[in-house]
Amino acid sequence: MPDPASTDRRLIGSFDYVVIGAGSAGCVVANRLASDPQTKVLVLEAGGLDDWIWFHIPVGYLFAIGNPRADWLFRTEPQAGLGGRALAYPRGKVVGGSSAINAMVYMRGQAADYDGWRQRGLTGWGWDDVLPYFLKHEDHIAPPPGGLHKAGGEWRVEHPRVRWAILDAIRDAAEAAGIAKIPDFNTGDNEGSSYFQVNQRRGRRLSAYGAFLKPLLREKERRNLRLETRVHVERIVFEDGRAKAVEFTHGLGTPSEEKLRVEVGGEVVLSAGAVASPLLLERSGIGSGARLQGLGIDTLVDAPGVGENLQDHLQIRPVYKVQGVKTLNSDYARLWRRPLMALEWAALRTGPLTMAPSQVGAFAKSSPQYATANLQYHFQPLSLDSWGSGLHPFDAFTASVCNLRPTSRGSVHLRSADVHDTPVISPNYFNTEEDRQVAVDAMKLTRRIVAQAPLARFRPEEYMPGEAAQSDEALLKAAAELGTTIFHPVGTVRMGGDDDSGAVLDGRLRVRGVSGLRVIDASVMPTITSGNTANPTMMIAEKGVAMLKEDARR
Repeated sequence: MPDPASTDRRLIGSFDYVVIGAGSAGCVVANRLASDPQTKVLVLEAGGLDDWIWFHIPVGYLFAIGNPRADWLFRTEPQAGLGGRALAYPRGKVVGGSSAINAMVYMRGQAADYDGWRQRGLTGWGWDDVLPYFLKHEDHIAPPPGGLHKAGGEWRVEHPRVRWAILDAIRDAAEAAGIAKIPDFNTGDNEGSSYFQVNQRRGRRLSAYGAFLKPLLREKERRNLRLETRVHVERIVFEDGRAKAVEFTHGLGTPSEEKLRVEVGGEVVLSAGAVASPLLLERSGIGSGARLQGLGIDTLVDAPGVGENLQDHLQIRPVYKVQGVKTLNSDYARLWRRPLMALEWAALRTGPLTMAPSQVGAFAKSSPQYATANLQYHFQPLSLDSWGSGLHPFDAFTASVCNLRPTSRGSVHLRSADVHDTPVISPNYFNTEEDRQVAVDAMKLTRRIVAQAPLARFRPEEYMPGEAAQSDEALLKAAAELGTTIFHPVGTVRMGGDDDSGAVLDGRLRVRGVSGLRVIDASVMPTITSGNTANPTMMIAEKGVAMLKEDARR
């Protein structure tokens, strides 16, 4: 019997696979599935095309974050641990997802992250198991010997094309504070300081869409891959416990709104990200039965873990005024410099417009009790009150620092069954004593680095939070005032072993309780990785789609 709610929808056809989300994971998944010309693949993306110049100029993140053209403009609920503040929660509103607006940092995390997953009963997810999937799509500009990098894949990795004297001095200061200089963060042990490697191609941002999906769509002879943009998926339809169709709307809320339906012969792959994937599962009847009942949604699978286990990196952003050295603040403030920056980028693909938000990073321990580095620094030759606001009118640098492995856990859930409604995002930052202590220790370490001799000639002056904050209580209050997301939400549809009652997925990323549905994106992580999360997400996509294809051959 057809579902009565589906009879008013136009059927657009049947596909072997429907991939929901053309972000960091979905683009990889779609590429690998469509590599077989006999396999029909449909990709559904809620955002638009990347037809705006600031999606391609690396420094465009300054204009994309907080802009409704590029960002969904989500906000968290007021956070008790942050003094009741609600935070902006940027997510990419475009093909490529957040890889089109993020920091472009190529980071894998630590070997211990993945070995920890394996120890949770997730066979095949240890560091030695996942490294080949990082390498499969890597195209490193100069792979060093040792087999930890390779060239020839779709995902370009390059070195920064601009250097700042202030950042070199910061690395020297970090070394004086006991943080060694290292050549590469991506060997499995990232403790130390280095220049970040970036996902750019000759000075242009490279998004997952540009690397994996756009090249296939440009092939004139390719007929098995279709992309639909600006569509909102309402739900996945099940028949006898198997995903058989996807219902979505094109032009939601506009005069041209059209309700559509696509049938699926193989599997549905949900790659909408750590915010949107749990919401779609809940709208499809997979989630906490009590929660769904309260929203008026029929329960297909009572899965209390859906939307839970949200983990994110909260960055604390101390700002230091400096003298006698150039930063982006003053460079950009000089109106005559802006056309010169544009010309340098257009002609040479070098200069400030090639900047990722951070060029130099450091990984360190907040205390000796940690076996591996538990802090990450993003040192930036710029400062601002918040992303989306203007640069400060004085030279300064930002020493952003985050706790890599927070113990606080939050959630993402539907606010209502109305597809127009905003999600309820509550990361629960600083919800544990350990996280609060790490924040205080991180601010003390930051001051110790800045106080070292290599920075003295620039006379750093703490602008935010200011030297008045000295006690642990005052430092924690300052951290709560300065803290904001660094845009790494994960874990809301986590995978786990058979004995993990909160796991929504098994180790092959299949949704428990139904068939024909997998989740392949950052939401599957049981614990957050120790660094930027875009590239671990793409590794998950590479491994996840390989398992899907392997299962299809059985």
